[in-house]
Amino acid sequence: MPISMNILSLRTKWEEVRQLYPWYKQLTGDRDDFNWEDVPLLTQDRLLPYYESDERTVPQDWNVYRTSGTSGNKRKAIYYDAIDEEAYIQYKKEMFAELLKGYNVTRALSDMGTGHAEATAVQIFEELGLACESVPFGLPAAAHLIRISDYEPDVLYTMPSLLDGMLRVAPPDYKWGVKCVILVGEPAPPAWRQRVAERLGITEHDVMDTLGSIEIGTIAYYDRTIGRYVVMDDILAEGVTPAEAALPDVELPEGEQLLVLTSLVRRRFPALRFVTYDVVRDLRVEERDGKSVTTFDAIVKRVGPELKHGEKISVYDIENAIFKHVRQAVVKVLVNGNKLQVRITTAEEQDEALKAAVRDELHSTIPAIGAMIRGGLLEQMDILFIAQSSASEASSPEGTGKKPIKQKKLFVQQGSEGRDHG
Repeated sequence: MPISMNILSLRTKWEEVRQLYPWYKQLTGDRDDFNWEDVPLLTQDRLLPYYESDERTVPQDWNVYRTSGTSGNKRKAIYYDAIDEEAYIQYKKEMFAELLKGYNVTRALSDMGTGHAEATAVQIFEELGLACESVPFGLPAAAHLIRISDYEPDVLYTMPSLLDGMLRVAPPDYKWGVKCVILVGEPAPPAWRQRVAERLGITEHDVMDTLGSIEIGTIAYYDRTIGRYVVMDDILAEGVTPAEAALPDVELPEGEQLLVLTSLVRRRFPALRFVTYDVVRDLRVEERDGKSVTTFDAIVKRVGPELKHGEKISVYDIENAIFKHVRQAVVKVLVNGNKLQVRITTAEEQDEALKAAVRDELHSTIPAIGAMIRGGLLEQMDILFIAQSSASEASSPEGTGKKPIKQKKLFVQQGSEGRDHG
């Protein structure tokens, strides 16, 4: 359990949460003694009193952001007051300033869809001295490309799935013109970043990844000098076993843990040992420039109390294996019962040698899938290559804007009821 904060700061946080949330004080008991090991993990079940609080009691000047539903099918409302919003913006400014160090940039384009990151992006870039505009989420993919051509940004701030949508419809000779890309929102494996960089005419180091959550805010950024994600100051990141987070039936490979976060600056969410249900790989505390920092290799998948085995499959690892061999593709993973299918749609027909290389890579480099197949949880993986010409892509419904630019990558069906999880 990596700890990179002093115990006084953690006790102060514990006392703050107990004061702000009466249900939490009831959960932890009316006592004054503080022992970090006794502070409970905030699992989804323990957080229900927060998620199900009466919104009518919330001050009107607070901002509210919504995420996926609770067990009662009610969308979770996440609140930020003025102090939380200012802290969120300040952290983003510091992170972007670090990422953009050494770049001569003056214009940024935010293509973020909806949510907290989109709502604050223009302000953050402008406070850093860049001109910035935002692209409306509902436009078809081709319109996003037109906006890039017209605005000519140096920096593109977007999500991997949105960038995938633009790459699907961009002509081979399209001039992106950007100097760098900042990503947030979804896993961006190294091989995928390398292929994206090739398409955009920049280096892999110019495709920069950041991580955040609607509950906590900014969490970490990818430091290209060490090839690892660095957790932001004032955030404590811990790794726990699934059993510790009330998931006794979930097994993870060696070196993987559930990510648990504590934020010293977040107030309007009980950010004290919050179980994210993200699976983090190789989490550790190390000394850098005279101070302790927490770093990790990647967040590779997500599990949870309501998820089945199919949703524990790491799309991160699957994409990383595929993009070592394929320059551009749309990857979809389908799980139906114990059947796993990986669909790889490419602009051109691939030869048999490349297909064999991809299949070998997928079978040999993703131990979790191999273990599930050997253990009988999954049947042999079905890997399909689908060739789709540029002409047919341009004339598809997506080219006309009838399908959203953002597409899910993981589709899970249990029995006769289908559920999608991207």
